[in-house]
Amino acid sequence: MTPRSLPKSRAPHRVVALLQPPQSTFPLACAAEVFGDHSPANPVRYAFEVCTEHPGPVRTQAGYDLLVTAGLDALEHADTVLVPGWQQAAGTEVPAAVLAAVGRAHRRGARIVGICSGAFVLAAAGLLDGRRAATHWAQAAELAARFPQVRVDPAVLYVDHGDVATSAGSAAGVDLCLHLVSADQGAAYAMRIARQMVMPPHREGCQLQYAELPTSGPVPDSLAPLLEWLAGRLDQPVSVAEMAVRSQVSARTLTRRFTEQLGISPGRWLLDRRIAATRALLEETDLPVETIARRVGLSSAVNLRRRFHEALRTTPAAYRRAFRVNEAG
Repeated sequence: MTPRSLPKSRAPHRVVALLQPPQSTFPLACAAEVFGDHSPANPVRYAFEVCTEHPGPVRTQAGYDLLVTAGLDALEHADTVLVPGWQQAAGTEVPAAVLAAVGRAHRRGARIVGICSGAFVLAAAGLLDGRRAATHWAQAAELAARFPQVRVDPAVLYVDHGDVATSAGSAAGVDLCLHLVSADQGAAYAMRIARQMVMPPHREGCQLQYAELPTSGPVPDSLAPLLEWLAGRLDQPVSVAEMAVRSQVSARTLTRRFTEQLGISPGRWLLDRRIAATRALLEETDLPVETIARRVGLSSAVNLRRRFHEALRTTPAAYRRAFRVNEAG
């Protein structure tokens, strides 16, 4: 995806979360943690606020109320409208006033994001017609039944179309938010936020949701030790056979574990990490592309440029110019 460049004015990107009782607190907290002000070490790039259709106390699923003072008019100036879950009683529809406000924001050019069941609001507004969308695996069938024109993908963590984006439930909301920050501000800034949250770098959207664990048999062995080992050796060529030896399993078993736990192959996971490291070095250093290629294990500038273009549809030089302009603004 081509990075979204910030205006040279450096005005914070305004994220407005649209709440509705009973509000789910976890997806709201995920968004607030990613887009809120974290520490003096991170330049302020986002302004985060909340709104609701009827300002006042908003009941949450956690048993307490949130006092929300802004109404739907807050969406009129949002750069991103975020719906952090949307709980509806059976047979009820999204209020017409909410759909109208979301539609106006989208037509104006705001990005509309649904976390978990927030996808239902985007679907009701017609923003997902003919498009792939993600939601919590347990609600995927309902979303597909209510909105047959939406191509619901029950397996992936998130789907980003640029103007609209949707995610699965729970921590997948963090993955989507960090992905959006990376697209807006660059990989290095997103990594700083992830570190502040004591989170690993976000997972790719194509990775699989964790649904129900098997009712019998052993839980698959974690890949975490191997992934940590690989992340510290991006500058070195590592084959699947070497990964398998490290994990003390066969190459076939290792590949199956990657597919089951991450939804991608070992080679694809490693390439994604190399591209993420490339982005950070392009943003934060003046190193030549040839040097970066060696540091991230892509062997040569020619190979790096090819892989980078396949992943992001832009060149390393264009990517560096875009984010260096942002830093100078």
